[in-house]
Amino acid sequence: MSEDLDARLRAAAEGVDARTLVDLGCDLADAGRHPDAEGCFRRAVALGEEWVSFNLGNELMAQGRLTEAVDAFNRAIVAGEPDAWLNLGHCYQDLGDVAEAMHAYREADAVNDPNGALALAYMLREQGEADEAEALARRAASLGNLEALGAAACWQYDRTLDPALEADLRRGAAHYPSARADLAHILRDTGRAEEARQELTLGAKLGQRECWLPLGNLLDDVFGDPAAAEDAYRAGIAAGDTYCHHNLGLLLLERGDRPGAEEQFRRGSQAGDRLAEHALRDLLNDEE
Repeated sequence: MSEDLDARLRAAAEGVDARTLVDLGCDLADAGRHPDAEGCFRRAVALGEEWVSFNLGNELMAQGRLTEAVDAFNRAIVAGEPDAWLNLGHCYQDLGDVAEAMHAYREADAVNDPNGALALAYMLREQGEADEAEALARRAASLGNLEALGAAACWQYDRTLDPALEADLRRGAAHYPSARADLAHILRDTGRAEEARQELTLGAKLGQRECWLPLGNLLDDVFGDPAAAEDAYRAGIAAGDTYCHHNLGLLLLERGDRPGAEEQFRRGSQAGDRLAEHALRDLLNDEE
């Protein structure tokens, strides 16, 4: 494959067929040869195909040259490529320009790009605009984005604890990990603990780290298996869920392992978990 691409690249060195350059650039991009792909797309743009600035922007973005990518995406938009709004938003967000990122995502939403609507929803939620974020996620879901469906259902469930959201949470579980955790919560509360365990175990196997904490809680509280719960909490910590420190600490404390509990509370506190911070303070106060 590499030799074929090299041969095509040599053959196109002096070519003036923009379509050939675009096709070759796309194949080079798929092979991870971004500088070569960039060269092909630049030549296509120079031949008058301004819309190829979208492809050029993608290659610049892949190389971390975000400021140049912004220029390319703006040229693509002027040339009539509305899909460039989404990646323009990603660039601005990575550059730390929140206002421009949100503007780009709003423009992406305006041309019915569900990914733009969802990206804007995430940003708004981070800024405390929960209602508008949820509405945008619902809009993205209506356009077929299953991640948005899971996010919207999860946010609504966290707000209402409405078990009627089970169907939406189930559909979005593979795309938004917290939706699976909320689905398991409904299953647990409605007497389907074994199904809840199956869902959380599946999510954990799929790399959804949000499933480890509720899995540990379920194993300890419902199935009475603290050893399996400990394994789940430790797996969650290894996967990056720092909230598992608190629950593991509680488990160790119940077992009489105060030094182990203190270590877990301390690690959770250092990671910013307020529950772990309070548990650590209570533990140290008890020792005085």
